[in-house]
Amino acid sequence: MKVTHKHPVTFSLESAERYYENTPALNSTTISIEQGERVAIVGPSGSGKTTLLSLFNSTVQASSGKITILGNELEKTSGKTLKKIRSKIATIPQNLALVDSLRVWQNIITGQIGNRGFLGNLIDLIFPSKNKILKIHSILERLGIDEKLFATTSNLSGGQKQRVALARAIYQNPQAILADEPVSSVDPARAENLVQLLNQISEEENITLVMSLHNLELAQAHFPRLIGLRNGEVQFDSNPEELNESKFKELYTLSEREILDDGE
Repeated sequence: MKVTHKHPVTFSLESAERYYENTPALNSTTISIEQGERVAIVGPSGSGKTTLLSLFNSTVQASSGKITILGNELEKTSGKTLKKIRSKIATIPQNLALVDSLRVWQNIITGQIGNRGFLGNLIDLIFPSKNKILKIHSILERLGIDEKLFATTSNLSGGQKQRVALARAIYQNPQAILADEPVSSVDPARAENLVQLLNQISEEENITLVMSLHNLELAQAHFPRLIGLRNGEVQFDSNPEELNESKFKELYTLSEREILDDGE
């Protein structure tokens, strides 16, 4: 039966697999995520969450299967077209990937680095236009840290750095945001606040949001769709109301061997 979509599809995986040195990280996975959807990827360490996000932003290639991003089949895409696709996908990595020695505005302005040549990026980092600084200030104001515009990033708290990483993603003007465990290093209150912010921005701007989370409670409370991964395979793909406690217990109960193995 042919699947029909109400909205354009942002990410599509068809029987996609990814191996690292003959070890499977993702097995024959088929997932479709529409524009504007908010999806949480949950599962234990080593389940394939980071690999899935890496396929979505094309930083790794599938070992087999078909991947389509923003209507473009990656196997048939390269060069400028691939660069353009990547510029529309903002990624917030777990380590945030901020340069501590730069000012806050400089870290944020790198969100547009994929759209500028070397000279243009250099000019932006040294002599930004007034309009760009005003735009960055407006984003920081929206996130509640506009007073940190000219602060050195190393002087910020963990929660403030997370907001700078989010501001950089917004400044990129993306069609989708991928967030890989963005709240793992802050306390529960700040974690929930950031997840709420990301969901709010996704809804207001119709930006597709895909976030990997270890915190199951946050995922259930704030996302209308949960995808459970375990050992590189999808265990469920549903809304939280349709999932019972036994499903989550099955997802997270590990054998002794799995516990001893390093998670990815």
